[in-house]
Amino acid sequence: MAFDARVVAATNRDLQTLIEEGRFREDLFFRINVIQVELPPLKARGGDVLLLAQRFLETIAKRTGRTVVGIDSTAAGRLLAYSWPGNVRELQNCVERAVALARYDHITVDDLPDRVVQYRPSYVVLSAEDPGELVTLEEMDRRYILRVLEAVGGSRSLAAKALGLDRTTLWRRLERYGVGTPKKS
Repeated sequence: MAFDARVVAATNRDLQTLIEEGRFREDLFFRINVIQVELPPLKARGGDVLLLAQRFLETIAKRTGRTVVGIDSTAAGRLLAYSWPGNVRELQNCVERAVALARYDHITVDDLPDRVVQYRPSYVVLSAEDPGELVTLEEMDRRYILRVLEAVGGSRSLAAKALGLDRTTLWRRLERYGVGTPKKS
């Protein structure tokens, strides 16, 4: 009996290096490497964190019958700040835990694991352009807001949530910094 099958394989390892080290079979690599899709780690795709978290929340809440519908701004900020070494699986596990522990209709910082809540980056970058550059607090605020806005794909609603601001306050700051008239979201 004939059948048509496709194999999708994923790894977080550098298979080329493993082949060179003799730890992965080259012939197998060429059989499975027809179309290669490289996906950066979650920490490099900041805007995806809240989108994925919300999607996981909806799926898990529906499956478990919980009435959790969203993520509050403080918890969203902590999710964005965390480095996600376990990538999407770690985020999914974190959201599943938070949904299970949630006491309200939104996930709060109290529902998140300690490692996410207490996470602090091991470095502080004052300026991406010049690490030795000293800038005003207002300039740092402007740069940070723009960085968060970029990380959430331009969504001012998500940016406001992540920053712990209401949308009007974010709109005023963007206007003050000459970023242009924000789109309604």
